[in-house]
Amino acid sequence: MARSLAIKDEHAEQRIFRARALIVSLVAIALMGVLVLRMVQLQVWKHDFYQTRSDNNRIQIQPMAPPRGLIYDRNGVLLADNRPVFSLEIVRERVGDSAEDLDRFIEEIRAVVPVSDNEVAEFEKRLKRRRRPFEPVALKGSLTEEEIAVLAVDRYRFPGMEINAQLARHYPFGELFAHSVGSVRRINEEDLRKLDPVVYSGTRYMGKRGVEQYYETSLHGEVGYQHVETDAHGRIRQVLDILPPVSGQNISLSLDSRLQIAASGALGDRRGAIVALDVRSGGILAMVSHPGYDPNLFVGGISPADYRHLITSRDTPLFNRAVNGQYAPGSTFKPIMGLAGIVHGQTNWERQVEDHGWFRLPEQERIYRDWSWKKDNSGGQGVVDLHRAIYRSSNVYFYDLASKLTIQQIDDFAAQFGIGQVTSVDVASASPGLLPDPVWKRRMKGEAWYPGDNVNMGIGQGDLLVTPLQLATAANVIANRGRWVRPSLLLASDGQLVELVENEPSPPIPDVSGPTPDDWERIVDAMEAVVHRNKGYQQDGTAWAYIGRDIGYRMAGKSGTAQVVEIRQGEEYGEEELDEYNRNHAWFIAFAPADDPSIAVCVLVENGGGGSSVAGPVAREVIDAYLLPQLAAR
Repeated sequence: MARSLAIKDEHAEQRIFRARALIVSLVAIALMGVLVLRMVQLQVWKHDFYQTRSDNNRIQIQPMAPPRGLIYDRNGVLLADNRPVFSLEIVRERVGDSAEDLDRFIEEIRAVVPVSDNEVAEFEKRLKRRRRPFEPVALKGSLTEEEIAVLAVDRYRFPGMEINAQLARHYPFGELFAHSVGSVRRINEEDLRKLDPVVYSGTRYMGKRGVEQYYETSLHGEVGYQHVETDAHGRIRQVLDILPPVSGQNISLSLDSRLQIAASGALGDRRGAIVALDVRSGGILAMVSHPGYDPNLFVGGISPADYRHLITSRDTPLFNRAVNGQYAPGSTFKPIMGLAGIVHGQTNWERQVEDHGWFRLPEQERIYRDWSWKKDNSGGQGVVDLHRAIYRSSNVYFYDLASKLTIQQIDDFAAQFGIGQVTSVDVASASPGLLPDPVWKRRMKGEAWYPGDNVNMGIGQGDLLVTPLQLATAANVIANRGRWVRPSLLLASDGQLVELVENEPSPPIPDVSGPTPDDWERIVDAMEAVVHRNKGYQQDGTAWAYIGRDIGYRMAGKSGTAQVVEIRQGEEYGEEELDEYNRNHAWFIAFAPADDPSIAVCVLVENGGGGSSVAGPVAREVIDAYLLPQLAAR
């Protein structure tokens, strides 16, 4: 049977096609409408919103660190400068995607210029802390001219490397002013938690020692900003606007660089400290602590080996002996003790004591010896009054005097000279020393206060501690016959310093009360006799043979030899038998000219031995360097 063939219906197929085409067209029109509506939304309704976001991605605000204020001495000599330094920096995004790419890149650079493991470790830390992509991160700072030249030749090999210049702190005198002017150090994680991130944006260093620390806010200046246009990869295409930074204020100090050099030379290689003050103003003319360190090492990034040497050295070069070293003052305390005895009626200028070389408290067996005592029980100063007790430094006289005074009388009077407190105006982190009393001893040692503690205090021993700055201040008070001026470092500045506005002004310290004008003159006369030979004296002063023979002006002084280790009863001090660091400290305080002083000096030679023989000549050199040019010009 023949199979029937289906007849094709063209009209039906056309209807189906038109229906499908209509559906596709409607879908296309709907999608086009959605697209148009989205474009209207982006371009019209939300134009401002997306315009702002676009600008934020395209335009960035970058901080500009301000140049740090300069520091000068009293004569305009530059003590802290800013110099351009060049650093090798890496843009991470241009090096490669993986950590291996970065490691390989750094190793290739290390094959061209030396880069230490510590510098690599610091680079990795800074890389994690960077604020934005494509921000250059320093790998090596303070490039030498030779290193810059080598890198310039090979620059084509390192597309992610940049050589950038910036101002960095420089100290022309190196370690000479390290403990007075101080130094800047790189801002660390702890600093970032304390600092205002806006004020210090763009800043890598801040003052950490000395004047740099105390006047940090004024020296730092005000941060600036630049608006830059960047591409999609964060690279700068053009600078749109600049708000320049404001430089920090320049300041001048009372320090005299010429005198600082002379003082450092006089101390030589010995451990110790020297502080010299302008008697009339209290300005600090010189402040030396030896050994010191080169503060420039901390600016460029100190190596682990160099830092390890500084912190492990037995000579402690990072320690500021001038303001933080606390030592027994020894016999330099005797002029204060003598005046205290007069004020409290326990002695006078005529009272005499028989000095046989030793002293013993009633009903006690312990012997307190004079420096002139010998093992065969010989020695002693003979009959001494207060004048002779000062210029011959009789221990016995002051043992006896201290035993008659209460500890409260001694402490209260000594405090009037600045002992046991910080009296300086702008010396960063100055230590207060120690004026011990029964309350302190009970709290710190769990012991009662004994009469023997008074006896030791009488010659500046026991628990009494002073800093060289404090002892220089006390000498300055005596030079001014009891009148007070606070020690300070600042001499002048470009404008009003923030620190002087925000900090409470230091109140004036009352002048020393009690001694009469005649008492002051007679204590100065006794201190003159320490240095000068005068007719009618039974013996010369303790320092005459060392510094008084050819002196061309009148100097008042007082030597001191402070014990570091206790000498047992019946034993004699043997310097050669002791370790160097256990030997006596040598002190000398002085001011000149005695009748109208212009300079007061304190010298400490750590473990130096005798005050008159060791510290006295150092003080003489310092005063000569300051005073002789002035006397010659008259």
